[in-house]
Amino acid sequence: MGVLYLVRHGQAPAHAYAAGAVQSGEPDPAVPGLTELGFAQARATGAELARQASGFTSVISGGLPRQRATLGTVLESFRGIVGEEHPAPVVDPGWDEYLIPALPGGPGPDLYANPAGYQQVLDAALARWIAGADDSDESYAEYVARTSAAADRAVDEAGSGKTVLVVSSAGTITALVARAWGVPAPEWPALARAMVNASITKVLVGRRGLTVVSVNEHTHLSARDVGLATFR
Repeated sequence: MGVLYLVRHGQAPAHAYAAGAVQSGEPDPAVPGLTELGFAQARATGAELARQASGFTSVISGGLPRQRATLGTVLESFRGIVGEEHPAPVVDPGWDEYLIPALPGGPGPDLYANPAGYQQVLDAALARWIAGADDSDESYAEYVARTSAAADRAVDEAGSGKTVLVVSSAGTITALVARAWGVPAPEWPALARAMVNASITKVLVGRRGLTVVSVNEHTHLSARDVGLATFR
């Protein structure tokens, strides 16, 4: 039996989610993919993974700067505790988050400054997108195909006795969970919105397929003496 650890990226700057934000390519060192809190979250998750695993046989991230920065920080923290070297990270853009569908009035600082209002607008846009609206550069069907293929590639790496670490985003991680659990597509965003930054989801890979054994583990971030938990 193999194991997949799926980690959501740490907190990213608000502009990372805006239209026109860098979606792939080499990260710009002058533009960090995470906030300072996001880096702290990633370090805490690396330490938590060191309590759960002795090492990784494959390490993967999506191509987004926030995903790649999280993976690098998680691995640095993990290695500092366990002392084990890890395989060279693989960047698989199949693990990238969905492209945010068009928002009424367009994205702007006022919208991002109101988390509850932004979530309502985003939920409505996602519902239209899932229903087939053509208001994103990537259709929902294309997103499902892309992320399913990425999951299949990671599963192929997670053979018997193998442990694979993947850093992705809330939507893409919960899309895999939703498919494994048979959650209807319109209800999938409810899983995504509850994901904590740098949380851990654990999936077992066996002969009978995938078994999701934990979702959104975040006690290492939300303990009273830690106080690192955020949703965005």
